[in-house]
Amino acid sequence: MDEQEFVRTVAERTGLGREEAGDLTWATLETLAHRLSPGEARDLVTELPEGLAEAVRRGTTDRIERFGHKESVQRVAERTMLREEEADRGVRTVLAVLREAISEKEFNDLMSQLGTDFSQAMKPAG
Repeated sequence: MDEQEFVRTVAERTGLGREEAGDLTWATLETLAHRLSPGEARDLVTELPEGLAEAVRRGTTDRIERFGHKESVQRVAERTMLREEEADRGVRTVLAVLREAISEKEFNDLMSQLGTDFSQAMKPAG
């Protein structure tokens, strides 16, 4: 999946315009990268198209931050100027599209570093 297809899919699933979906995707990937070890971030980068890989590289630090799904949503909402409900739906959507865009092994590695509340956020409501 290339970057345009990734963003188009996020836009279709969230109901956002392409530019907003692009901003949401970048903000989400950069925010989630703060949670990843440098090695895991490098592994993720190898499976993403260049533009999205750059978002992960920009968010990668030597010190892994500890925050949950709710705080990631707040961070993405602040960066994108979306309402918190839109950002929550957006973060979930970016993760779902990411699951389709990268290998199952890499997605599982990513989710293991993000933690249980991110896995819970991925489960359908109901």
